[in-house]
Amino acid sequence: MGFWVFMLLMDLLIPFVMIGFGKYFSKTAPKEINVIFGYRTTASMKNEDTWVFAHKYCGKIWCICGLVMLPLSVIIMVLTIGKTKDIIGTVGSVICFIQMIPLIGSIFLTEKALKKTFDENGNRR
Repeated sequence: MGFWVFMLLMDLLIPFVMIGFGKYFSKTAPKEINVIFGYRTTASMKNEDTWVFAHKYCGKIWCICGLVMLPLSVIIMVLTIGKTKDIIGTVGSVICFIQMIPLIGSIFLTEKALKKTFDENGNRR
């Protein structure tokens, strides 16, 4: 049972991080454009407007995805109670890899929205 609890906690990390940072970023972007913390791409760091837009947009995606993944992850892991460590580990690992899809996919969606909303110099269209 201890390994199952460990895997459940590991599978809840990504949804909780996405929900937490999603709520934070959708309400407020880091005060200054920086290379250490926040949604940092060439397009998002053009100016203050692109920086704030990217954080709000990506934050909303992360919050929604995290809220969807959280209960799904719990339900799937509950189905593994009483199974072998191999099954629990495999299912937990698959859940984690699947959770990476929206985490990384949000970058492509946010970059597409930035290109649609701003020109190459960071000015709104």
